[in-house]
Amino acid sequence: MKAREELVARLAQTRRAVLGDLSDAAYEELKLAVQEAPENFIDTPENQAFFLVSKAIDRFERDCRDNDLLDDDEYYKARKKRHARMASDCEQILAIDPNCLDARLLKALASEDNPETLLGILLDMEEPVAGEGDAWNDVLLRPKLRVRAATVRTCMETARYSMAIAKAQEMFALAPSDALGCRHSAALAYARLEDEAGFEQLDARFDHRSSAWSLLGRVILNFKLGRMSAARRALAGFSTLVEGGAYAFLRPVLIDTYMPDRPAVAACSFDEAMFAVHEADPIVVDAPDMPAWAESQPDIARAARTYADKYGYDW
Repeated sequence: MKAREELVARLAQTRRAVLGDLSDAAYEELKLAVQEAPENFIDTPENQAFFLVSKAIDRFERDCRDNDLLDDDEYYKARKKRHARMASDCEQILAIDPNCLDARLLKALASEDNPETLLGILLDMEEPVAGEGDAWNDVLLRPKLRVRAATVRTCMETARYSMAIAKAQEMFALAPSDALGCRHSAALAYARLEDEAGFEQLDARFDHRSSAWSLLGRVILNFKLGRMSAARRALAGFSTLVEGGAYAFLRPVLIDTYMPDRPAVAACSFDEAMFAVHEADPIVVDAPDMPAWAESQPDIARAARTYADKYGYDW
């Protein structure tokens, strides 16, 4: 979540509503002034709450840096502290604006490690999204979309794959640009359900834009359908097209809870590979032969080892 960028857009939009009709040039001047000193434009409890949300997210992201330098015990202690701080921050924000949906979402994500319980909380938080066109273009509607995107991901964590697809389809209708990446979860869900037609329709809907999720989903789909030649080709494509893809798949790592959504990373980068493999973990666990099969492919094992050696990762 680009918290500060969204804060500026939110403050500019709400101030424009107060000022009345502004020319495009005047509105651009207003946005520049807000960007320079957003604190000067906070004049409602709702905007004060979102300002504090942006600060809480920035602090959480700073605290996540250098996680890879910690051993397991240190990591879990740091994670517990991070999440407790986020929950505490959200309590203070909700005292200012009890209806701040972003604070409610962040508090739920920070406080609840049981995905079954979290899913119930998120479903209760969902609110209608009104408007025409792409709802993402209205910055004030984005909190509602973030809750729904978190619901899609939590459906995946709880193995509710059909529900994840249905919820993702709702999101595509509300926000066709899919700025929150629900298509990624849907691709893995279609693969898990062995729904090739659904997978291909989704791929076409988003112009066949490759991502670590879509490429990994194709590996899973072919593996589960028993098309081993096609699965090997798909795995080779995942390894070739995704930076460090083979290593990420063979040596998955723990990814902390998204606060509140997936970090923005380059398509088919190593970071994206780690996110995709992490989100696919419940599916891979359900196909226990898959990791061993992947590691038995000489080119894949070689590519993974080469990447590990190049960047000093454990093997």
